[in-house]
Amino acid sequence: MRTTQIHKLKDVTKFKNLLLIWAQQFDDVVWLDSNNYEQKFTSYDAVLAVDAFTSIKTDYYQGFEKLKEYQSYTKDWIFGYLGYDLKNDIEHLKSENFDGLGFSDLCFFQPKKVFLIKNNQVEIQYLNVVADDIEDDLFDIRQAKDLARGKVFSDIKIKLRIHKDAYFDKVNAMLEHIHRGNIYEANFCQEFYAENTKINPLETYQKLNKISKPPFASFIKLEDKFILGASPERYIKKEGGTIISQPIKGTAKRSDNQDEDKRLKTALEQDEKERSENIMIVDLVRNDLSKTALKGSVKVEELCKIYTFDQVHQMISTVTSKVNPETHPVDIIKSTFPMGSMTGAPKISAMQIIENLEETKRGIYSGGIGYFSPHGDFDFNVVIRSILYNATKKYVSYSVGGAITAKSDPLKEYEECLVKAKAMREVLEN
Repeated sequence: MRTTQIHKLKDVTKFKNLLLIWAQQFDDVVWLDSNNYEQKFTSYDAVLAVDAFTSIKTDYYQGFEKLKEYQSYTKDWIFGYLGYDLKNDIEHLKSENFDGLGFSDLCFFQPKKVFLIKNNQVEIQYLNVVADDIEDDLFDIRQAKDLARGKVFSDIKIKLRIHKDAYFDKVNAMLEHIHRGNIYEANFCQEFYAENTKINPLETYQKLNKISKPPFASFIKLEDKFILGASPERYIKKEGGTIISQPIKGTAKRSDNQDEDKRLKTALEQDEKERSENIMIVDLVRNDLSKTALKGSVKVEELCKIYTFDQVHQMISTVTSKVNPETHPVDIIKSTFPMGSMTGAPKISAMQIIENLEETKRGIYSGGIGYFSPHGDFDFNVVIRSILYNATKKYVSYSVGGAITAKSDPLKEYEECLVKAKAMREVLEN
């Protein structure tokens, strides 16, 4: 059981900043921030969960069954992530590529302390065992000092796991699969990384968030492992009996020149290749949602709509469905995982080809970060545009990818990857 208090906030931005600084004392932290981005399906402006009361951490084997048991047992808030390699729990697949990060495939915890920010108020929910801490914690939050300042990191030298010529070879190999009819589309990703490197996770996140302002930002600290996320994409959300998925396919860079920026946005909207990419994934998402949907309830609410973010323009579609109240929330996620925007069509063939051509185990990248509520609702982003850090191994990584279709030009795909990587590289190389 939880004790709940609601407090009005005079300065929401200041409170959010102090709250995240205060949270750094804990080993288990999940911070999710919408950055006040205008969106139809948002429940909270920001959420903080800290201090694990119970937790689950596992590899992919029976991962979804273990999560289902854990969620059913706690019937409380649980926060964490689903790694991409949980695909191996659902289908007969493997993940044998290099892994420099060493994250678990799945990790969730039941927090003792939860803060839910909406408009100009915060709802505080503490487990009864720590309910007496609320007033002291509020005092400490208001007094929090920004520990992020100071030397951020040593000089970072970013390396490429796949060099340019090899990237072209691999994209051409994927195009051969498409021309042979093995797949229609696949998302091909590459890793950028730095070894023997220390970073200040909080300041790195603050800088990344400041230049990106995405609707699904995240700061995750799980002991020595960190996810500093600037994701623009929602994977899947459950709100009562409604399921919402919002795949992104189609990217264009921004320009400081207003006319040029408008032209880039219009060009994206009218780009046949980008639209065909998006529509293929919308079909895949419709199929995934239909596995748990009430008959005839799957709908495309928006098709190929252009959304503008600080770093890029994106083409986003919104697909919804209705589910039976008896359907377990974890089963809904399992039936759609991994998300179509990060795999391809047909999904299983695309994942097999991806595994053979990519050089890095995806791990948490292209998985999902989010939460389950006590009532079984959930909301998860797609882990893209994110910096991953293992402090013990001193290993920093970020990956970017793009959809390869029959109309793909390897050079343009490579350039699109660099556009997506721009914010992360700027932040890390200072």
